[in-house]
Amino acid sequence: MSEVKVSAKMVKELRDRTGLGMMECKKALEESNGDVEVAIDNLRKSGQAKAAKKAGNIAADGAIIIAQGDNKAFLLEVNCQTDFVAKDDSFTAFAEKVANLALENNVTNVAAISELPYGDGQTVEEARVSLVQKIGENIQIRRVETLEGANIASYRHGLRIGVVVSYEGGDADTGKNLAMHIAAFNPVAVADEDVAADLLAREKDIIEAKAKESGKPDNIVEKMIEGGLRKYLEEVTLLRQPYVMDNEKKVGDVLKAEGVKVLGFKRLEVGEGIEKKQEDFAAEVAATQAANK
Repeated sequence: MSEVKVSAKMVKELRDRTGLGMMECKKALEESNGDVEVAIDNLRKSGQAKAAKKAGNIAADGAIIIAQGDNKAFLLEVNCQTDFVAKDDSFTAFAEKVANLALENNVTNVAAISELPYGDGQTVEEARVSLVQKIGENIQIRRVETLEGANIASYRHGLRIGVVVSYEGGDADTGKNLAMHIAAFNPVAVADEDVAADLLAREKDIIEAKAKESGKPDNIVEKMIEGGLRKYLEEVTLLRQPYVMDNEKKVGDVLKAEGVKVLGFKRLEVGEGIEKKQEDFAAEVAATQAANK
């Protein structure tokens, strides 16, 4: 395998996500042959990056729109370049109309959504291009998630986070509280068995490497690994998390007492995984005004 040349952009990304120095990041990237994710894992294993930032760090603006119908809900992310435009009435109207069109036509991928008739003889894509020309910012329909179920609750935190959750038992308040909890705590799965195998294996590999570096006997290392995995699952699975309405209780215990079962959920947050160039506010306004001339 040929060696990958480590670029300044790669070093910057690793610095932004780990908080480490330039030379440490450059060395880590050289050792990982330019793979940022592998570099982060290696840094975590060595203890250098104890709190590496997640790939989901917010790095773009826009809005999450929720559209609900009978037994189905859609979450749509539409991106723009500034929060100023994200609050613009024209942008909001476009995003909401597109979400409802996707729901009405049961279209679940962005390419197909872009081809839907928008009105006035335009497709969604043509309406998007017109809006870009009007506002002067790049606007993109980024992704869509869907959820089906007899009982679906939703919650949107400002413009940036949207959640839909399907459940059995309880009432509307139960569903709303669950959706609020998921927005706040960002679980990756409902229960332990729902955590993706590759995600669990990756975390176990990191925990194991750090435990072995302790130099403790094998039986102690094994317990450290078990404890580390248990802590990880408590952080990322819905049923193990402390309940947002009463953090003295676990979500699973609250739901069991109320006879409620969570069937599934979807959560979107604006800009997850997108890198955004940072500009000061004055420059941002000037750039927007220049684009509108």
